[in-house]
Amino acid sequence: MNPAAAPRAGVRAVQRWQAFRVRQRELLDESNRLQSELWAQIHAGAPASDGDVPAPGARTRAAGSTEGGTSRPPALWASPFSIGFTGALGVLLAWLLVQNLTRLSSVLTYLLVAVFLTLALNPLVEWLTRRGVSRPSSVFVVFMGFVTVVAVSAVTLLPGVVAQAVSLVERAPQTVEGLATSPWLVELDQRYAVSERATTELDRLLTERGTWTTVFGGVLGAAGWVAGSLVGLLTSAILTLYLLATLPSVKEGAYRLVPASRRPGVVRLAEEIMRRVGGYALGQATVATINAVCSWLMMQVLGIPYAAILAVSVGLLGLIPLIGATLGAIIVALSALTVSPTLALVVLIYYVIYQQLENYWIVPRIMQRTVSVPGAVTVVAVLAGGTLLGVLGALIAIPVAAGLLLIYEEVLVPRQEAH
Repeated sequence: MNPAAAPRAGVRAVQRWQAFRVRQRELLDESNRLQSELWAQIHAGAPASDGDVPAPGARTRAAGSTEGGTSRPPALWASPFSIGFTGALGVLLAWLLVQNLTRLSSVLTYLLVAVFLTLALNPLVEWLTRRGVSRPSSVFVVFMGFVTVVAVSAVTLLPGVVAQAVSLVERAPQTVEGLATSPWLVELDQRYAVSERATTELDRLLTERGTWTTVFGGVLGAAGWVAGSLVGLLTSAILTLYLLATLPSVKEGAYRLVPASRRPGVVRLAEEIMRRVGGYALGQATVATINAVCSWLMMQVLGIPYAAILAVSVGLLGLIPLIGATLGAIIVALSALTVSPTLALVVLIYYVIYQQLENYWIVPRIMQRTVSVPGAVTVVAVLAGGTLLGVLGALIAIPVAAGLLLIYEEVLVPRQEAH
């Protein structure tokens, strides 16, 4: 190579490099311009043309840079520290939310009871509304009717229940004494010394200080539970009245939170779920009432003692799905067993016949337009609801399961079939 030509070759190389940099700069500016136009068209809702697609491999500038006065979207970038800090704040917020929800468990329970009662009474309100009665008048009539039924039932049954409960307590020593003199218990005592062991254990409990603390603590706790239950019933009743009066506006406000494109489907599903829940609650109360009345008539005919208190127990237990009616039948049979084994057998036969009549004639006619839940799902739902919320959870488990099944059939299955 000629040494004299070396400077000229270096100058040409530098010029070619500068030209290459200029072309790269022009390509980068063009890519940034196309991306800015595409971003503006996306946000403006206009479809992009084929010529507006940026070239593959084109790089964008740093976040916040501009080209020719056109702003571009900032780059999404976060440091590991900011990601970790944001995650820690999210965990702390979730923990605080769980703690506050735990403290508000009683309030949420009252609200859940009020919603359940509202959905149960709302079909009656709508029935009156369809017949020309105004919504406020319908709410007043239905709510006062509900309060009247509860008050009349309490006034009618409470004296008999209290009198029978007092009689049961007074006759408890005689019942225990008669039971202790029965031949099978005497033989069991002679063989295993049951009475001696029971007396020893009772003396030990009476001499311990913790026993009296537990007893008095239990009495105070029971008194507090009764007072809290009365306050809860009053609170639930007031909330039920407010929800019944404002249910259309509450539903309309909730539906406004849904996007307009999906609102008709959500409204249809929500109305169907509320119809099923309300129909189930009203139907279950009707079935339990029929069971309690028939049980009271049966006990009056057979001469079973404490018929009023047992009928109330049967009615309350009948509200619990699956096992409530069976538990009520067992309690009545055990009470009849104190009279005679034959009477207990007659009671069991009556409940077997009544259960068949209820399952195949009463329930299908009352529940035909309410819920349709498979048996396995019913069992699992009742067990899960009872575990989470006790008796209240068991009561609302079946309508909640029916609502979830409706969402599965109307939303999830069609969406999967469409894809």
